Amino acid sequence: MKLKITVHGVAYEVEVEVLDAGEGFPTRQLSPLPPLKERGPSASVAPNARVAPPQAVQSPTPKSGAGGGEIVSPIAGNVLAIKCKAGDQVKTDQILLIIEAMKMETSIAAPIEGTVKQVHVAVGDAVRESQLLISLV
Repeated sequence: MKLKITVHGVAYEVEVEVLDAGEGFPTRQLSPLPPLKERGPSASVAPNARVAPPQAVQSPTPKSGAGGGEIVSPIAGNVLAIKCKAGDQVKTDQILLIIEAMKMETSIAAPIEGTVKQVHVAVGDAVRESQLLISLV
């Protein structure tokens, strides 16, 4: 059977073979899960339960140099927001920027108190893991 599949705006024509159960791959029967009552309280969440907000990710211990530090990216992603600029005084755990990776936002917090010497990235930049983001003095 031929099918047409479009991925990111590019159309591909593929040929697909439909297999019967057990033909070409092993099958096994899965046992059904027991009812929720038998699974215990951890298996369900109350409808109005409050979920704690995500915590800011603190960069690994800053690389020291002449009394300052360098904040590097803990993940690869795109810079979504920058919440500081050169000359700003920052406190420990203050959110400095937000990186988006796989549709998840990660807040990068200041690991030490200091003054922002330079912001090395801009909103929209793609960053690598361990790339220098911000220099502190």
